[in-house]
Amino acid sequence: MTRPVLVMDGNEVKLRLQAERRHSGGLVHVDWLRFTCELRYAPVPQMEVLFPSPVADTLENPRSIAEVEHANYRRAKMFRILRDMPDVDFAASAQAHALAQKVCKCLGPEFSIEPELKKGHDFYRFRWSIIRNDAEVAWVGFLASGDSPRQQAQAKTIHANIYGSACTFARGDWRHRMANLIEEVEGKLTRIDYALDFFDGIRGGLERIRDDWHAGLMDVNGRRPKANTVGPWVDGGRGRSFYFGSKEAGKQTNVYEKGVQLFGELDATNWERVELRYGNKLRDLPVDMLRRPEDFFAGASDWHQKMLAEHGEYNEGEGVKVRPKQAIESVRAEVTRAVRWLTNTAGASVALAFEFLGADEFMEIVTGRKKPGRLSKFSNEEIRAACAALNPQVFQPKVRSIGLPA
Repeated sequence: MTRPVLVMDGNEVKLRLQAERRHSGGLVHVDWLRFTCELRYAPVPQMEVLFPSPVADTLENPRSIAEVEHANYRRAKMFRILRDMPDVDFAASAQAHALAQKVCKCLGPEFSIEPELKKGHDFYRFRWSIIRNDAEVAWVGFLASGDSPRQQAQAKTIHANIYGSACTFARGDWRHRMANLIEEVEGKLTRIDYALDFFDGIRGGLERIRDDWHAGLMDVNGRRPKANTVGPWVDGGRGRSFYFGSKEAGKQTNVYEKGVQLFGELDATNWERVELRYGNKLRDLPVDMLRRPEDFFAGASDWHQKMLAEHGEYNEGEGVKVRPKQAIESVRAEVTRAVRWLTNTAGASVALAFEFLGADEFMEIVTGRKKPGRLSKFSNEEIRAACAALNPQVFQPKVRSIGLPA
């Protein structure tokens, strides 16, 4: 996970969060967002991106020499990047840039795309950096950094990662605009973080949070989530965090002293935050999580609902169901079984047909077939995902010992 290195004024952050509450009427702030879409659904780049036009200085629109030179520099740099991009990579880079433009539009006029193409993060080869006040606050990644089957599947996607700093300083209606964009490009949420801020402190402090866990108030379906503490949990300690849940399971909560994080150990605000992170490893995250954060925050557990109610807002809550683990394991097992059989049993015959039959005859054999019986109950999307996650060793034929002397 790549995190930005930013220094933000704590008072400004607090004022922005308070203004957001007044504007939206909601209490839960979206503090991080990631989504992915397939290349075929990504937006088509605009003509201005492909063929930058010169900037003219007119009487109706007078510009300083510095403004004109800077604008022309950015256009020229963009043109060189696109011109020098290999043909095989051009569509991905142009579509990723078009998506980054739309993300900027959702976030607001203070956000723009850095003209220089940068090295990617999180196994993406490249990224377009989205900046505010010359600092990166989001990025859109494309193409894979490796050649494994899993990364080749990733190469067919474009990924947007929007940091908390962008979420905090975005325009008031950015969540609804971003939700509409994700639906437009048929994207999928891969991570969303919620923040419930107690600017004057949580009743009972972080000791109360720890006691709630010991009392079983965070239990879900009779199961107690894993928990751990970070920071100086001694009398008078500052800068503490209490984590419960699991990143691996796709739902983790961190309750911490936000004021100390922003203002240092001498913080006098008592500002504390409940931060809830959802991931898509075992869940399908609906886009409505952007439009109705209070509902999905309250739906995480009875404890989350209670914390929201302590702010004076009661929500019935809407949970995000965990995908049946057995189904995920089953489709992976069956795909592995099928590919291993193809490699070890039918591989030689398939190779012969590929080598010596004509293309039409070969395609006649391998296309238009029903799914193997064991895989017939799974969707094409589930099978495709299982194939992308196959271990490369599955494609290696078994080598049997034939009793040769040592």
